[in-house]
Amino acid sequence: MIDPAWIRTGLDAAIEMAEKGWREGGIPIGSSLLDAQGRVVAAGHNQRVQSGDPTAHAEVDCIRRAGRRRDWRSLTLVSTLSPCSMCSGTAILFKIPRVVIGENRTFMGAEDWMRQNGAELVVVDDARCIALMERMQREKPDLWAEDIGE
Repeated sequence: MIDPAWIRTGLDAAIEMAEKGWREGGIPIGSSLLDAQGRVVAAGHNQRVQSGDPTAHAEVDCIRRAGRRRDWRSLTLVSTLSPCSMCSGTAILFKIPRVVIGENRTFMGAEDWMRQNGAELVVVDDARCIALMERMQREKPDLWAEDIGE
């Protein structure tokens, strides 16, 4: 079981990054990575619009910012939104054992696949995360469709 204080710390950092992405004109999805003591070691946000890189999703950006590590199996990945297949695959590749998901109402990622590969998932159903994505989908539906490959 993931400590509720860790969830709060990680989700606050991820939401801060999501809001940063939205202010930059991008997609409001953020992510953070917590170490074995529950401290934020990296945070990132979706930068696909800003960078023109279709792989610059929040979780990938966060993991990139974490740099070279040997402790992936002790980390917790936190995302404001259910991770897509690419981001889920990145977590699976590095054997990150725990994933905290801010919400999965507006988009359901590859949660079953992560569970099948041994990840513990906690879906928070956070009102702030839901509001960010509902606003995105309402105000920029074409951008959202592009982000998820539609």
